[in-house]
Amino acid sequence: MKDSCAVVSELLEKYFDREATEEERAGMESHLRGCSACRDHLKAMEGLRHALKAPVDEACQKEDFYRVWQRIERGTQQEEVPPWKITLGRWIGVALRKRVWIPAAAAIIALFLVLAPSVLRKSPPPHDTSVVGYVESQDCNVMVYESDKSSVTVIWLFEGSEKEDSSPS
Repeated sequence: MKDSCAVVSELLEKYFDREATEEERAGMESHLRGCSACRDHLKAMEGLRHALKAPVDEACQKEDFYRVWQRIERGTQQEEVPPWKITLGRWIGVALRKRVWIPAAAAIIALFLVLAPSVLRKSPPPHDTSVVGYVESQDCNVMVYESDKSSVTVIWLFEGSEKEDSSPS
């Protein structure tokens, strides 16, 4: 391929797919008249299109699209769902007529009576042992906080002698 073919090859696919502008199409047709390599490449692309399109066209001729469309319509049609109030009313009506609610209500009450004491009982808060230590010296003061529950130790270091101000404000 020549140098001009390398530039034109980018436009060849656009030209083949009929997506090129009028200016690009005119330039491509001018180039194709004088370049047999690009013409051969275009013919190869057409052959590939035909090789891919032929089985699809053949399958389309054999397929009964009316039946396919009927199956699609049946699959997409949805029953109208009544509002939840109507559904609940129907369920309650059936339950009252069949009296299935009596054993269900008795089972719920029995379950509540068995589980209520353990659920409603207040449990004591978990025991958390924590220790605060404070050491004073002339140069610095240290405070240490240790918690057993969360395994946390915090150390504060105060430099200099910071005495608490005991004078009333």
